[in-house]
Amino acid sequence: MAANGTMRRKTHDAPGETLEAIAVPREIMANLCPRAAVTLQPRTMSSHATQTPEHSPVDAMPVQLPPNVASTAAPPTPGMLHRKQSSPMMPPFMVSAPGKVIVYGEHAVVHGKAAIAAAISLRSYLHVSFLSKSNRTVKLRFPDIQMEHTWNIDELPWDVFSKTGKKKYYYDLVTSLDPDLMAAIQPFIDQVSPKAPESIRKIHHASACSFLYLFLSLASRKVPPCVYTLRSTIPIGAGLGSSASISVCISTALLLQIRALSGPHQDQPPQECELNIERINRWAFVGEMCIHGNPSGVDNTVSSGGKAVLFQRRDYDKPPLVVPLYNFPELPLLLVNTRQSRSTATEVAKVANLRSVHPAITENILNAIGLVTESAHKLLTSPDFDPTSHASLKHLGELVTINHGLLVSLGVSHPKLERIRELIDHTGIGWTKLTGAGGGGCAITILKPQPPALSNGHGNGTHHHDSSSDESDTSSENDPDCSASIISNGTKLKYKILDSLEVKLEHEGFEKFETTLAGDGVGVLWPAVLHNGNEEEGGEEIDQEKFLKAEGTIGIERLVGVVSSRRKVVREVREGWKFWRPWETPEQ
Repeated sequence: MAANGTMRRKTHDAPGETLEAIAVPREIMANLCPRAAVTLQPRTMSSHATQTPEHSPVDAMPVQLPPNVASTAAPPTPGMLHRKQSSPMMPPFMVSAPGKVIVYGEHAVVHGKAAIAAAISLRSYLHVSFLSKSNRTVKLRFPDIQMEHTWNIDELPWDVFSKTGKKKYYYDLVTSLDPDLMAAIQPFIDQVSPKAPESIRKIHHASACSFLYLFLSLASRKVPPCVYTLRSTIPIGAGLGSSASISVCISTALLLQIRALSGPHQDQPPQECELNIERINRWAFVGEMCIHGNPSGVDNTVSSGGKAVLFQRRDYDKPPLVVPLYNFPELPLLLVNTRQSRSTATEVAKVANLRSVHPAITENILNAIGLVTESAHKLLTSPDFDPTSHASLKHLGELVTINHGLLVSLGVSHPKLERIRELIDHTGIGWTKLTGAGGGGCAITILKPQPPALSNGHGNGTHHHDSSSDESDTSSENDPDCSASIISNGTKLKYKILDSLEVKLEHEGFEKFETTLAGDGVGVLWPAVLHNGNEEEGGEEIDQEKFLKAEGTIGIERLVGVVSSRRKVVREVREGWKFWRPWETPEQ
């Protein structure tokens, strides 16, 4: 069962094996990861049995230290006291996790029907840097929401979190928050942003609560002093799973630091990938509980594993069913944010009221939405499903259009969402629907395999892209790959249509993102070195200062983005980032 109680492939952990089998000197382990050094002795707990993480990024850290980190101290003078040489600090590393969209099944999922959610390539990024041992602090920086706070490690309530009956381990399944532990961290949450407006302070406190609960649950009193810096390209409060993405990043970073994860690396078998994803997902769900109270668990599940999932909850007293959909094709996606605030509770109540006034009609609409999800699931799981087929993409796209019409019938759309759909439909580039609760938020468009012929004046967009990508004016009608859409093709036609559309959307106050649907889940960059095409040999180290100075979504993606903007194939991952991909075999 997953962290949220979801039914997935059963996995088992053997805490004693995880650290014992890795050949790392105890002296190094004590410096790099004190808690792991303590747990090197095997524990006899027969209820858990797991594979040993033989390829954890932590293993490589001592040999990956740059040469200039070596001690430069002068030889000791006779008569002077000899001081033990301090261990070098670990280099910084990064973690990234995607946001999500609901592709099919909104609102019907509240009434027991199935829904399909998928990852998007808008992501959160966490940079972890290490301080000297004498600096006994841990700092959380989240500049996108103007949050920054430092806690003294030795003053945190470690004793409460380590009491018998309270202590949790990385392999534990935590399905509820402990009131005593919440009470213990509350004074440290109250220290955050005391002079900020109430609305801002509420967001900061939720973030601090999630971080501290995970930090105190997974780390130990002897944890190395660190700075955790968060940046996100996911619009906050737009129903795209931004909080779950951040929880996944923090969960992954802490689990890596205590050596509770193996990989990611290209030779990992699918079962081992699933084990690591499940471990991350469990603790990310705990972070989500700190923020939302009673989350569904679908956001953190999609963000951890990537691709797509089928989600269904018939009985709220029982765990939901979550089935990974590894066959969901990775597709270019247009996402438009209305910037219209909305309340999920209000929209859900609206449907419930409609159902009480017009029970038979509303039930039929909800059943029809359920059938849309079933049709998509049947196609995706059929033995002869071809993810590169135009016919398959058309089937999925038509279901998007049908789903949106049914949601409009329920009254959960919004004039801004309908205006976006009108503007995009006018270009003929794809199939559009609202995503999430509605009443505002975002619209998504699955793009057609080839761009339509220019019409109605859509050739007036200003071309401002790199001319090296403008290979032709022709469409990709002969390209058999359904992912070769208007976005993934480097054509002038693409730029004319999208530039013209972007101008119109921005003129009306909307925000457009060219993203990817059903891509990778959580990823790791260890150490924080990327190959950006313009750096010295060996790569460019991403330090905290560079990360903080990156301006907006474009700046973050250009500096550390998982997907390279310099490559002609939009989906190609930049060298350095690695992912757990259970849908791939080592041979692939």
